[in-house]
Amino acid sequence: MNLNGKRAAVLGLGSSGEAAARLLHAHGAGVTVLDSGLPDPERVRSLQRIGISVIAGLPAEVAEADYDLAVLSPGIDPAFPIVQNFLRQGASFIGELELSSGFCERPIVAITGTNGKTTTTQLIEAMLNAGGLRTLACGNIGVPFAEAVQRQEKFDVFTVEVSSFQLETISTFRPKVAVWLNLTPDHLDRYRSMEEYRAAKLRIFENQNSSDYAVTNRADDLPPLTAQQIRFSAYLNDADLTLKHETIHFRGTPVLHLAETNLTGIHNIENLMAALGTAYALNLPWENAKRGLKGYTLLPHRCEQVAEIDGIKFINDSKATNLDALAKALESQSAPVVLLAGGKDKGFEFDTLAELVRTKVRYAVLIGEMADRIFNSWSRIVPCSVANTLREAVREAHRQSRQGDVVLFSPGTSSFDMFKNYADRGNQFREIIRELKGESV
Repeated sequence: MNLNGKRAAVLGLGSSGEAAARLLHAHGAGVTVLDSGLPDPERVRSLQRIGISVIAGLPAEVAEADYDLAVLSPGIDPAFPIVQNFLRQGASFIGELELSSGFCERPIVAITGTNGKTTTTQLIEAMLNAGGLRTLACGNIGVPFAEAVQRQEKFDVFTVEVSSFQLETISTFRPKVAVWLNLTPDHLDRYRSMEEYRAAKLRIFENQNSSDYAVTNRADDLPPLTAQQIRFSAYLNDADLTLKHETIHFRGTPVLHLAETNLTGIHNIENLMAALGTAYALNLPWENAKRGLKGYTLLPHRCEQVAEIDGIKFINDSKATNLDALAKALESQSAPVVLLAGGKDKGFEFDTLAELVRTKVRYAVLIGEMADRIFNSWSRIVPCSVANTLREAVREAHRQSRQGDVVLFSPGTSSFDMFKNYADRGNQFREIIRELKGESV
């Protein structure tokens, strides 16, 4: 991609937008970043120091779109005024993922799915690095792909978590290995239907050819794929990777005993299978692959036990930003659950979890934009209450719990109505639990 003398606009000054601007600038483009909010002043100054222009606030929503190239950050909804202003002026967009792949000279492993993307991306990163293939987990997790590509000489392959938002704006993006974990309702505040959401996710396969690999969940009904397919399932026996007697098998051969890992739960077994399918696609021997998988431990905010107070376990599952993640968290509990749930309204209903809630939950405390709607759905089957703040919710959950119970913070939706992100939400939960523990001493 020849950018010398080109004028480029980047919409959105989050971490991905900043990385895209720096990548464009490094390749000779004149770059302007536009953000309708109030970006971090230090981030603005650091870009301006190297000659990148920044337009912020209302002026960004009415700016002229006279650029040779326009890059849309994945977190910017196409319905936002800043985007609509460019579209009315005839602009077309590529995304940061597409831009970065145009400069990438290494094979790409791309991971998508509604749930498990981050865990699987990190599993693959640990597996490849321990197995002798230098890689970096990037994309929708941690380091933006545009930043990682600028130091690609340090890596043999890139492990890229990709969201549906990022896939919306690709045209040539082609992963050597595309991993499809699952698809369940999510982001219906952005997509008009599940079919539209699914179509965005499926774009991960569209540029692959017969020398590439698709590692896919056997349970999902996918269209015919050009890439060589490796299928996994912890439930069905007609996949390449299957579960038998607490051991993952590949085409009938035992590969990994679950007791050798630090992971539990069917969802994590399938994440391990996806990683092993990637190892096969990259010709990484099983023994090499297993080194990293055995040592991997989950990050915070994923069914993380943060304390036990008076015989009551407090579990932080703030990463549960959709219904399927909440369902998996509930299914993994054997003790009675006092559940904290709710958050941003993402366009889906909690009614589908009613039977699971009836079975697993003794009491529910609800927060956020969705609280009243969840209350109306669940209060007929389980005692519920609504709290105005997380602190109020945690204290009510503590009052309602008994020795032997689990207080599970698994919101089932996004955090942006009350918190910066799921990590901020989980950290605040942890801090409130520390206060409770101090009071009980």
